[in-house]
Amino acid sequence: MTRQLLLRHDSFDQAAHDAGAEDRAAAGLTQLQLWRDDTGGHWALFSVNDATRAKAWLDKAASLGHAPSEHHFLETL
Repeated sequence: MTRQLLLRHDSFDQAAHDAGAEDRAAAGLTQLQLWRDDTGGHWALFSVNDATRAKAWLDKAASLGHAPSEHHFLETL
């Protein structure tokens, strides 16, 4: 099974997202897709190589006040 992480951002800064690529990679995340929905929200899909590090990355983002609006860990069947 493959684990993935789906994030939604109500507000999105492309430059800040791009600048965070190294931190996401260190957290075991690889970006697969980035979408914008019709309400202006942004969704990002990542493959997860290390769930523990990915969860720690989410916790750190929340503590710094820039966590995604929502997130979901998914597994392929």
